[in-house]
Amino acid sequence: MSAVRVVLVLGYVFLYAPIVSLIVFSFNASRLVTVWAGFSTRWYGELWDNDAIRGAAAISIEVAASAATAALVLGTAAGFALARYRRFRGRLLFLAMVTAPLVMPEVITGLSLLLLFVALESWIGWPQGRGIATIILAHATFGTAFVAIIVQSRLAAFDRALEEAALDLGARPWKVFLVITLPLIAPALITGWLLAFTLSLDDLVIASFNAGPASTTLPMVIFSSVRLGVSPQINALATIFVVAVSILVVTASSLTLRRPQR
Repeated sequence: MSAVRVVLVLGYVFLYAPIVSLIVFSFNASRLVTVWAGFSTRWYGELWDNDAIRGAAAISIEVAASAATAALVLGTAAGFALARYRRFRGRLLFLAMVTAPLVMPEVITGLSLLLLFVALESWIGWPQGRGIATIILAHATFGTAFVAIIVQSRLAAFDRALEEAALDLGARPWKVFLVITLPLIAPALITGWLLAFTLSLDDLVIASFNAGPASTTLPMVIFSSVRLGVSPQINALATIFVVAVSILVVTASSLTLRRPQR
């Protein structure tokens, strides 16, 4: 075996061995996550009966879906402005503001948004405390940056002759956008939405700054649980996420491979 293959194998083992170990020990009968005591699915049943995790998962999915949708709308508009209007007053400032969440530490982003919400509450009385709405706004803020970059990159390689041909044939600008532009950039929009959804579902730091007592997200519950010791229920929960993501990746890959054949 060549040195390149050895390094490749070691790299895969380093990346995926912990995941495989996590999946295996999610079926462990023992409460200790490092001692194998036989095959059992009891932790999946206890996970289903855990109201705290189920409630946090529902909140996380609601927040992620809402934040990703808001980020998609705002990020698409920002991406169009950056790609189609290359010269306007304040473009450099606008670009810096859009891309700032990409390089800003999450602690700074979370703290600044918390101070903003506190100031708004004292000035106009909204939001009244922190909750799901503040988490959605916070996640939509940094999700917009990722969507804007993806949409801008897609529009940079867009063939505008198709839009010009439709305009020459009498189509109105909104009709051209809905019939020509939107379907052609749909893969970029889907990618941006999924990326914003994943980032929101995975976020811990920003959500911790902007969450309230009744809006605990799933990463916050997992982090609190792990601080007291890793529970087999967390292994079961992680296994469910791994399986769900694997199914989505395989499905997306199969659809991508079929498209050139069509």
